[in-house]
Amino acid sequence: MVFSILLVLASGMAHAVWSMFTKRSLNKGVFLWSIMMIPSVILLPVLVAELWRNPLTWGGYGLLLLSVALQALYSWLLSKTYELGDLSQIYPIMRGTSTLLIPIIGVLFLHESLSVYGWIGIVCMLGGFFLLSGLGGKRAEARPHGLKPFALALCVGLCTTSYVFVDKLNLENLSPLALSEATNIGFVLGLTPLVLASRQLRQEWRKNRSTILLGAILNPGSYLLFLFAMQQAPMAHISPLREIGTVFATFLGILILKEQHGLKRIATSIVVFCGILLVGMLG
Repeated sequence: MVFSILLVLASGMAHAVWSMFTKRSLNKGVFLWSIMMIPSVILLPVLVAELWRNPLTWGGYGLLLLSVALQALYSWLLSKTYELGDLSQIYPIMRGTSTLLIPIIGVLFLHESLSVYGWIGIVCMLGGFFLLSGLGGKRAEARPHGLKPFALALCVGLCTTSYVFVDKLNLENLSPLALSEATNIGFVLGLTPLVLASRQLRQEWRKNRSTILLGAILNPGSYLLFLFAMQQAPMAHISPLREIGTVFATFLGILILKEQHGLKRIATSIVVFCGILLVGMLG
């Protein structure tokens, strides 16, 4: 269990860092497409070889296609959300939605369980997410786009909840590496129309070549670490731990991107971290 926790914490950090790179990019959709296209090409033989050696049932292929479709929707929503909101505010909503729903799904449908301390930890995390989001703050924290960033971030969170649940089932038929490649393909497909319409691919690479290459490692690597962790521990226990990325993203948004309301968000991130410890150590 300790090794699984370490994998999930590393996953959260990697996710927060590539999210910061995305926020700093010129065109969010083009940047996301670029960092996912590289591992999609590299890992394609792994998926093809595994499916050739061990073909799935029709139901298995249907479940895999559902995962690809959810990733396509997720990537499109993600690019739009990063265009409109602060990293330190939209990130908690995107990740917090999953934190609430995934343990409930795990308990209700996968026969997993959480202790009282685990549920207390989740409440602490969700309270921290709410405060970090700014939804309960004063009008001074209002953004020019109104509630649209929050609505999009909520949709991203719902999509994340869905694909993690589906991928938990897909792991019964595929290795984490092969499943990661399938999700990479879905991610790229969801952004391809946007990239073609923007005609900004060369410009993005000229401006952000180094962060694209680093993001190409961190983005799929983050989810791959999480998939390996899910193979070794109950989903309801480890999924909330991945949301430590919320704390990392808050610090990155404040310290690197110079976003506002830093003291409030840093203080609230302590509450989030306490919740994470409760779930991880006593959940």
